[in-house]
Amino acid sequence: MNSRASLLSAPIVAVLLAACSDSNSGGTLTLNLSAVRPGAPAASAGFGGGASPAVVTAGDTTMIVLGNDTIILRSVELVLREIELKRVEAAGCDSVAENGDCEEFETGSTLVSLPLGATAIDAVVSVNAPAGMYDKLEFKIHKPESSDDAAFIAANPAFDGISIRVTGTYSQAGTRSDFTYTSDLDASQEVELATPLTVSDGVPANVTLRVDVSTWFLNAGGTALVNPASANKGQPNEGLVKDNIEGSFDAFRDDNHDGHDDDGVDH
Repeated sequence: MNSRASLLSAPIVAVLLAACSDSNSGGTLTLNLSAVRPGAPAASAGFGGGASPAVVTAGDTTMIVLGNDTIILRSVELVLREIELKRVEAAGCDSVAENGDCEEFETGSTLVSLPLGATAIDAVVSVNAPAGMYDKLEFKIHKPESSDDAAFIAANPAFDGISIRVTGTYSQAGTRSDFTYTSDLDASQEVELATPLTVSDGVPANVTLRVDVSTWFLNAGGTALVNPASANKGQPNEGLVKDNIEGSFDAFRDDNHDGHDDDGVDH
């Protein structure tokens, strides 16, 4: 089975459903994951010029091209830990139980795979959510390492102390080399929805979390690609790529499931 086809395990779905089960009314909310490049079709044959990377998608791989450099992505995996939506009227989320400010979906460490190639988005999970307007999606990129992660690490030993793993091929001026990039990035992410998401009674709503992988391995000036292997721990581009990753997330309403903002605010 293609690992990209099922992004959250059944126990996680159960937890999410339990988190919303006490709501007597609301709508169905679906969280999707996408790696579609902002402002571009889901599949393209090399577009634009200048310093903007071209993205070519085919099968289950994504190719990023800039000048004479090429990166072919074959897998992109991340460990996420918590996902929550914040209500528009709330100043912020807090730890007060049942205050209604946020719909928080507590999860353990969860391994997700970005949809690459021709797949625009993958549905992560659908839940029942109380009616209201939500304007921020929050989650954590998590480095499993504590005793709380023992079961996850036993099932995914390659992610002991690792939150992100990417495999593929890097080509510079025709010289190719396979790579495995790993990161121990451990960071909370708060993504503001440019247009608040409305959940209405009996009406489905879709929010997509997009990760723009075309920016991950750009150099500081955005003029060339760096070898992903040069961003591994202790290597010269480690901090650069971590910063690029943290700035690559966006979230928006996506009822037509094309990986782009339905309200036309792709950025």
